[in-house]
Amino acid sequence: MPEIIIDGRKIEAKQGETIIQAAYRNGLQIPHFCWHPELSVSGNCRMCLVETGFLKKLPDGTFEHDTDGNPVVNYFPKLQIACATVASDGMYVRTVSQTVVDAQESVMEFILINHPLDCPICDEAGECKLQDYAFNYSKGESRFVEEKNHKDKRVEWGPNVMYDAERCISCSRCIRYAKEHAGQDILSFVNRGDKVTIKVANEKVFDNPYSMNVIEICPVGALTSKDFRFKSRVWDMSFNKSICTGCARGCNIEIGVRNNEILRLEPATNLYVNRYWMCDYGRNTQYQFVNGNRITEPLAKTVGELKETSFDNAYAKIADALKKYNPGNIMFIGSARATTEDNFILAKLAKQVVKTENIDCFKYENPDFGDDYLRVSDKTPNYAGAAEAGVKPGINGVNVSGLVAKINSGQIKMLYVLDDDLSQNDELLSVLNKLDYLVVHSSNYNKITELADIVLPSATYAESEGTFVNFKGRVQHFTPAIVTSENLRFMGMKMSRLDKFGSFNDRWANHETRNCRQSWRMLQSIVNLLGAGWKYLKSSDVFNEIAASNPKFKGMDYAKLDEYQGLTLGNADKPDPKLVNYVSHYLKPE
Repeated sequence: MPEIIIDGRKIEAKQGETIIQAAYRNGLQIPHFCWHPELSVSGNCRMCLVETGFLKKLPDGTFEHDTDGNPVVNYFPKLQIACATVASDGMYVRTVSQTVVDAQESVMEFILINHPLDCPICDEAGECKLQDYAFNYSKGESRFVEEKNHKDKRVEWGPNVMYDAERCISCSRCIRYAKEHAGQDILSFVNRGDKVTIKVANEKVFDNPYSMNVIEICPVGALTSKDFRFKSRVWDMSFNKSICTGCARGCNIEIGVRNNEILRLEPATNLYVNRYWMCDYGRNTQYQFVNGNRITEPLAKTVGELKETSFDNAYAKIADALKKYNPGNIMFIGSARATTEDNFILAKLAKQVVKTENIDCFKYENPDFGDDYLRVSDKTPNYAGAAEAGVKPGINGVNVSGLVAKINSGQIKMLYVLDDDLSQNDELLSVLNKLDYLVVHSSNYNKITELADIVLPSATYAESEGTFVNFKGRVQHFTPAIVTSENLRFMGMKMSRLDKFGSFNDRWANHETRNCRQSWRMLQSIVNLLGAGWKYLKSSDVFNEIAASNPKFKGMDYAKLDEYQGLTLGNADKPDPKLVNYVSHYLKPE
């Protein structure tokens, strides 16, 4: 492997690697705008200019040394762009010399000549690469006194992306992403020169399923989300990592929260799952149900009407019902949308306490939804985890395909549903009124909650700690981003500063703290009324029991899952190698 020396530090480069690739893999930063590890090299911005050279040879073939005995490096007279210059064995690179600093300052001055002072209203402000570099790599002043060029603003590229030509620095990241990843090659530079801008091809709309990824990779505020536009300043928000629930891929995401409400979802890097991307469906559909239409207290049916009740009263009613019916007359439905921990406790309740084999889980597949990029046909995040947790019928148990017939025949008299709205099962919904007793865990009001005798308010993925297992068997851990009355102490500094330190008379601090709970906690309370004596204190206690009882989870714990960004079932002792996760730009201040 070639060895190169960057600012006096010797590093190994892979064959064919460029200087900037070798630098980032070894933890060194070289400023840049247009380069991205997943995109082809364009060399547009010139921000990554560096000095390169080799040891100077004498006529006899030996290397020349100065008077202090140090080898003399013969640097090329012109600077090279680190994004396109292949690292060669013995190459010397200078990234902080005065020549390089002067070049960086000149590039920054050139880029800022026509860049508008939109920072006070720009969504990117606070996490903008241009702001960051203006502080770290520019002179802080401009010699340009003429009027700036004016270009189109508020240009709708498609249903999700808005373009501001004045802010654009022509890095071409969006053009390359659209062509190389999204498969929609309809973006191009036009009017090259001082009037250059990016246009969508005539009579075309930038509407591919991954269009919004151009927003993250844009180093400035030229591309913004129509959904998030002008909703909040990023420094007033909290950002916590989680897992997208839109399908079984399990894309890593960051949840942006203010006023205890999700304002946006964006991809978090996991090179073994979703790399740097996520689909528009995941961004735009997996947070509204967290913010609205919520069940925040237990509900019990009284004289045909659901009314709020206490948790203790709801638990007691459910425990009495479980005692009343024969185990063969009770059916439990787990959920591919609930955590592995929730499903494990449900299965343990059904099989060990109630002693019924009637437990199963619905799988929601849509072949038209899946593609060959990220989206998969299974539109739930944890079907594999539910199955591994034991949510599957015994040899003589009732499964979901035969449930309607068993209800019609009167065999199933009590149904216990965990976090599944059964929205795609109209036939089953139509016979639920034939049950003697229906218990539902749900975060939102829906058709099945209207029919239930008891409804328990369950926490969504954004309010829970637990694990999902994706379609490839990768177990991933996530923690809450939204505060509830249950997790308030856990959240601590994970909250945004406005949410944490706001006072009663601040309009942004009057958020709702929902009284919902993780399903495993509610199930444990019910089980203990039946005399079980379970003593799980936190989600990790449940997961540790899963790891101890299921060989496929052996050797796993939350700390190890976080360290390796997930582990594959049956391979906890052989984790994937740790890779460098490239971050395009950071939220400031760090």
